[in-house]
Amino acid sequence: MDKKRVDNDKKVISFMPDGEFYYKKALHSMQRDRFDDAHKYLKRASELSPEDPQILMQYGVLMMEEGLFHEAHETLVASYELDSDSTEVVFYLAEVHAHLNLLKEAKAYAEKYVEIDPAGPFKDESKEIIDFVEQNEPYLDEDEDAEVYMLQEKARRLMETGNFADAIKLFESIIIDNPEFWAAFNNLALAYFYVGKKQKAIELLNEVLHRNKGNLHALCNLAVFYYYDKDDEDLEPLLELLMKIKPYLIEHRYKLGATFALVGKHKEAFVWLRSLQKQGFEGDAGFYFWLANSAYFTGHEEISRDAYAKLIEIDPSKKGFEPWTDVPGKIEVDSVEQDRQFILSKIQNEYRSERMLGFYLLGKSAHKQELISHPKYIDIDKLSSLERLFLVNGLNYDALKDNSFEKSFTRALETTELLYEAYCPLNYESAHLFQMWFTLCEKGLMKSYPFKNPKGLAAAADYMFQSARYDGVTKKALAEKYAISTPTLTRYVNHLMAFLPHLNS
Repeated sequence: MDKKRVDNDKKVISFMPDGEFYYKKALHSMQRDRFDDAHKYLKRASELSPEDPQILMQYGVLMMEEGLFHEAHETLVASYELDSDSTEVVFYLAEVHAHLNLLKEAKAYAEKYVEIDPAGPFKDESKEIIDFVEQNEPYLDEDEDAEVYMLQEKARRLMETGNFADAIKLFESIIIDNPEFWAAFNNLALAYFYVGKKQKAIELLNEVLHRNKGNLHALCNLAVFYYYDKDDEDLEPLLELLMKIKPYLIEHRYKLGATFALVGKHKEAFVWLRSLQKQGFEGDAGFYFWLANSAYFTGHEEISRDAYAKLIEIDPSKKGFEPWTDVPGKIEVDSVEQDRQFILSKIQNEYRSERMLGFYLLGKSAHKQELISHPKYIDIDKLSSLERLFLVNGLNYDALKDNSFEKSFTRALETTELLYEAYCPLNYESAHLFQMWFTLCEKGLMKSYPFKNPKGLAAAADYMFQSARYDGVTKKALAEKYAISTPTLTRYVNHLMAFLPHLNS
């Protein structure tokens, strides 16, 4: 290695950027209105220099400007604990408490600022905070405990970042000291459920409902637990109860709407979430996610797309998860393909042919992502090879191999698609045709039938179904519909007749 290379390596090794380096880069970015870069640099600076009160204060101020008030509060408190003589951080603590609607604390910090720096640059803003709080003091809740509220928010954020163990410890300590702080009880139940302590979570919510009857958050959380546990026996009466509730508070309307959307009651969800939007409610990312989903599944596609566009503005990482992703064409709300309960009844049916139909329809449904993501609806390990083939086809996975069986499956699937093209979107009468076809399809595949002529087979299945129900159905008309000859139709009718259950011993 030559001397120049060694000298360059030493320069690289000797330069280790510290908090001050990233702090200066952040200030430079803010001067150029590049706030995303500033946030990134300040975050890094605070990690490298966690004992620097100036860096922490500037990071807290930036988060406050971005609307991250709880995070800003924690950071500004940390800065103040390192340097309680900083007048700037005292003012910003007054401001962040005001944003959090913790008005008593906001006034206390504003008064402290005026006291220690009466001619300071923030004196007017501090006096405005004091005046505002004094005007609203008659309406303040005397029992409000700001410290408990902030602990609750800290625990909730721990849970949102996946740190359930620490969140549970904090929630448990909160409810010990505050035995009627129901929000902490409800969030603790959620944390228990997320770590697999389902029974403990349900018992805690039942305790809340026993001591605080009608607690809407507890009722909604129970519904979510029952939904994920596939406990329809307990879920259905609870949903009937929730449908009768007409809450007044915006928070409760949002909770109810989001819960209905999560469990697949999109019509009820849309009513509540859309009503909030019409009243001027500016929601968070979760609000627009559930509004977009409930709107889409109830046929309000324009509203859905507008809501999802707002969601992406708030959280760009949600791009690509739109409810219409992978949905073939425009949905018909009243069609079989969009009947979530109908599809569920098929994929959970005791008969394999019915499950095969369910997996096929799943691939055509706007509910596809919701149903396959449920932890208990589809147990892939318990599916037969035939069912798996229809499932992976519905999920658009290329898993077919070049063997005679899967070639037969491909032609059987082509036959199914021809029938679907003829009848989509499906109504409940045409769904009977598909139930019959999947019974025949299952028998044929199990008997190694080659399915050589998909058009002939589709025409034959259609003729068998129509002629059994209606007078005047002719082979000639069905043959023309599928562009085949009448003798070809007759031949494939005879083939399929051999697969009817009553003709097999």
